Amino acid sequence: MKLLIGIMLIILSCIGITTCTVKNIQFDRNCGGYLKRAADANTIELAKVELSRAIKYMDENNLKSGYTSVIYTTPDEDVGFWYTNVTKSYTELNALDSTSTSLEKSNMLMKLRETLLDHQKDGDSVTLPAGISRYPNNAMWGVIMWISSILFLIGIGMIVWDILDSD
Repeated sequence: MKLLIGIMLIILSCIGITTCTVKNIQFDRNCGGYLKRAADANTIELAKVELSRAIKYMDENNLKSGYTSVIYTTPDEDVGFWYTNVTKSYTELNALDSTSTSLEKSNMLMKLRETLLDHQKDGDSVTLPAGISRYPNNAMWGVIMWISSILFLIGIGMIVWDILDSD
């Protein structure tokens, strides 16, 4: 019986963890990936297409204001700043036209890259507020992750207890 309960608790914990992982993947597929592609774009037109896809996702999912933090706010978790920064970059890209010089276009692409990417020792990453894939329900998902972790540990404990008890 302990073995069965342990396995069921582990399965329940895996459902919570898997759901959070899927939310991360969905965000990357529908927004984060397009921001990265916009940063990597070699032409203004390509950057605009990729950036518009990301902005469309932000608009559809109301990622326009607030903070991703639960207990206290820090500037790196400001969704409003992030959204404004991305949309203003798109506006600046649209301001370029056929009369813009190659130098202006190249400078704009470099500026866009600097805006969209964070440069770290281990490489570049897309600038995103921490926990944006779970926003606006970060507190709920935090609780789900805690409960899932506890259920996992209890499940492992039940299995170990069953194995030791059977000897």
